[in-house]
Amino acid sequence: MNGRELMERIKEEIHKVVVGYDEVIEMLAVALLAEGHVILEGVPGVAKTTIAKSFAMITGLKFSRIQLTPDLLPADILGTVYFDMKASEFKIKRGPIFSNIVLVDEINRATPKTQSALLEAMQERQVTIEGNTLPLPDPFLVIATRNPIELEGVYKLPEAQLDRFMLNIKMHYLDEESELRMLKRKNEDESFDLKQITRPDELTFAIKKVKDVKIREEVLKYLHRIVMGTRLDDRVLLGASPRAGEHLLKASKSLAFLRGREYVIPDDVKEVAPSVLAHRLILKAEYELDELRSEDIIESILERVEVPV
Repeated sequence: MNGRELMERIKEEIHKVVVGYDEVIEMLAVALLAEGHVILEGVPGVAKTTIAKSFAMITGLKFSRIQLTPDLLPADILGTVYFDMKASEFKIKRGPIFSNIVLVDEINRATPKTQSALLEAMQERQVTIEGNTLPLPDPFLVIATRNPIELEGVYKLPEAQLDRFMLNIKMHYLDEESELRMLKRKNEDESFDLKQITRPDELTFAIKKVKDVKIREEVLKYLHRIVMGTRLDDRVLLGASPRAGEHLLKASKSLAFLRGREYVIPDDVKEVAPSVLAHRLILKAEYELDELRSEDIIESILERVEVPV
């Protein structure tokens, strides 16, 4: 199965339960094949959780969901060591992090201590439980949801953790036609059973094919100039990190593969750049007060960086 066919099959199956959001579905596939992680950001009721669960179901990968709350402890995510009375030995009880796709619901409701439990897992694809280092399943994808409008009972995500998310995907309200179609479907009470459209070994092969996607030097330099542009912009206090550049490269190659190409073009870089870079920027205070958005800065950088022919 080539990348374009895989993407069409994913969209077709998820559209049985979700109306619209083609770009969101595509970016989830980009993250999975690029071995990155995702934040789904949107107001309540825009199907963030439904899309994440549906995406996991059709891939046939092991799925777990963690509902984050202020009283959740790191051990509730990673696991713990306990003493087995029958065997007279200590054993490890693995937490829900040991899945291929982990849905972390409302990540900003957990305390910074609990949020930090995800850092090692997301970057090194392993966790340490009381001195025992255990590898996580492969592939491994964290999909975190976040509600941007709630300010009480939530905690700010540390910059170090935000930098480990390859993509921050914004989910907005559906357009009028799509929302009406969704309401008609609910009114007819149509129910669909999602079917698995790919096997884990096929996904592993696709991930390898993404790594083989080529990028010519001119396009690579174009990508690097965009990353550097975030650090040189006078409105930005902290720009994109070298890890952000690596994520931009991987996401661009993944998108090229899903579009049926074996090489990256500048349009691939431009399309994924806002989702890869915007959430990593820290703006200067005076521009935050003016309600300037990081996405606006990324767009202005894309407009002024010369596109290679």
